[in-house]
This record gives sequence, structure tokens and C-alpha cells, in this order.
Amino acid sequence: MTIERRNVGKRLSDLVIYVPPPGGRLIYLAGQVAEDPNADITAQTQSVLAQIDRLLDEAGTDKTKILSATIYLAHMSDYAAMNAVWDAWVPQGEAPARATVEAKLANPAYRVEMQVVAAAVG
Repeated sequence: MTIERRNVGKRLSDLVIYVPPPGGRLIYLAGQVAEDPNADITAQTQSVLAQIDRLLDEAGTDKTKILSATIYLAHMSDYAAMNAVWDAWVPQGEAPARATVEAKLANPAYRVEMQVVAAAVG
């Protein structure tokens, strides 16, 4: 499997190219929200990223193989706090392509939702 990242920054890559080997797979995660919707943005972000880690592990891959991420924030004022958690979580040099948008989430208590696409072998 080859994953090529171009214009890699601390937080995101401008371009990610995935060349799968025979048997390579793409993993699509549904939007993940925090287990406790009443937690603050830091705790909600940590919860979402832990869920992503668990689901990727279940699929036989990990966060170093994330190709793209879409992050939905209920309030853009949470952007810096969410990024502080994200930046500590994303391995250096492995940042995916990423977009962050403000959105009305299904439950008003949720402050963040994340959806990712990752690569896997086998």
C-alpha cells in the first residue's frame, strides 16, 4: 500500500493519494459523536477520536492510514480547542486531507462530529 501526502502540515495535508495493493481496502466511518454529549469540547473531541481509533483497529488499520477527515463543529468558537486535541492526536507527517465546517448537529448538545476515510490492507 502506498499513501502519498503532499503539502503536509501539522494539521492537514493538501493532497493525499492512495494506491492500494491487491486486497487493499477503503474504510469509511460514519460520523462519530461523543459518548457524553454534555461534556465540553475538549472531552467530546477526545471521545470522538478514541472511537475512531477503536473502529479503525476493528477494521485492521489505524490513524496513520486516514486519508481524509471531515469535522463538523456546532460552534466555530470551539475550533481552537478542538484543534488542540486533534493536533496532539494526529501523528507527525501523517495528517490527512481535512475540512472543518460549522453545522447544526442532530443533537444540540453535541459540539463535534467527525467522519473519516482510511486505507487498509487485506
